[in-house]
Amino acid sequence: MSMDEKRLQQLTILEEKISIKFSDISILNQAFVHPSLANEKEKFHQENNQRLEFLGDAVLELAISEYLYRNYDFLTEGQMTKVRAFTVCESSLANIARQLALNEYLILSKGEENTGGREKASILADTFEALIGAIYIDKGYKIAYDFIIKNLEEIIKKAVNGKCGFDYKTDLQELLQKFGDEKIIYNVISESGPDHDKLFQVEVVWKDKILGKGGGKSKKQAEQMAAKAALDKINFSEI
Repeated sequence: MSMDEKRLQQLTILEEKISIKFSDISILNQAFVHPSLANEKEKFHQENNQRLEFLGDAVLELAISEYLYRNYDFLTEGQMTKVRAFTVCESSLANIARQLALNEYLILSKGEENTGGREKASILADTFEALIGAIYIDKGYKIAYDFIIKNLEEIIKKAVNGKCGFDYKTDLQELLQKFGDEKIIYNVISESGPDHDKLFQVEVVWKDKILGKGGGKSKKQAEQMAAKAALDKINFSEI
């Protein structure tokens, strides 16, 4: 059996696991091609999963927003924002990816493989979003929506019931709204590391003042850490 045939067999097993039959199996394969593979050429390594991850992130947020709007009419906008942030955070998505054993289908560079890439939360979360993007492209929004809710509904319920983690960005926004309507701005001030393992540094600015800085493996994580730093050291007399 050639490598391509083995891969096709592997992806067919995944289709059965998620109960979705793809019209274009190459889209499903692309969802699992990690960016670290850029310098390692194989027949089915046409594209990495970054574009699908970008799309999947947007579809994920829309689906969760729609679900909250339709099913929890007692939640305010701010509460829905908190629930959504908790639901789509890196740790939540990585846990779902582990439950689906998505790490078994990843195609990684040797370097990433050797450094435990299959178990990294950031890679697992990105892969789950890329899979959503692939489902959306191949099967449309309804199927993608059903897949998202099937896998994240329990997390949503926990969040609605108050078992949430911290969303420092929302907490900071709610705090500063009491002192004015000026927009909170998050600026990426530096990026380091290879494309597949970047470290971002972000500053949060309000009324032309830098309130805090933070770092993380993703822009979202760095923004949360910057907001936390701001909350930790805000001097109310200067607001």
